[in-house]
Amino acid sequence: MTIRAILKMGDTRLLRKAEPMQSFDSPELHTLIADMRETMAAVNGAGLAAPQIGVNLQLVIFGGTAVNPRYPDRPVVPCTVLINPVITPLGTEEDLDWEGCLSVPGLRGVVPRWSRIRYTGFDEKGQVIDRTVDGFHARVVQHECDHLVGVLYPMRIRDYSRFGFTEVLFPEISAAEDD
Repeated sequence: MTIRAILKMGDTRLLRKAEPMQSFDSPELHTLIADMRETMAAVNGAGLAAPQIGVNLQLVIFGGTAVNPRYPDRPVVPCTVLINPVITPLGTEEDLDWEGCLSVPGLRGVVPRWSRIRYTGFDEKGQVIDRTVDGFHARVVQHECDHLVGVLYPMRIRDYSRFGFTEVLFPEISAAEDD
């Protein structure tokens, strides 16, 4: 396993549309997922998309087994590998909440997201995933899947008075990000 470098906003590779994965359950895929998990854990990420480490494939991972120190007041999201995802909003209701991103370090902004979604796709073995979720779980999935179509969360912000440095907005969280 290897901790990979995370691309930062401004790198044009983050703006590409990712390619669908064609095969599952290969040694190369398992190595990539292991590297992504190690990379995400090293920086207390809530999720990570393959394009964030320069791999232009429709693959995201998210969740964990414990409360994330970057999001201490949010519920635990199940540890998931999601390949070739499709998101379907269930209704038109949106939630506004703060988001950060490993590719936009040190900043947070209030981002609108659909309140309730259904997401489908495949796990690393090619087994179908089909879940209906809401709240923080729905937010994390939408955020990570945005990376697969070249969208970073600042592109979704509607009110830039609610966008700034984490250390100013949330000093208690900023300390966890520095760990």
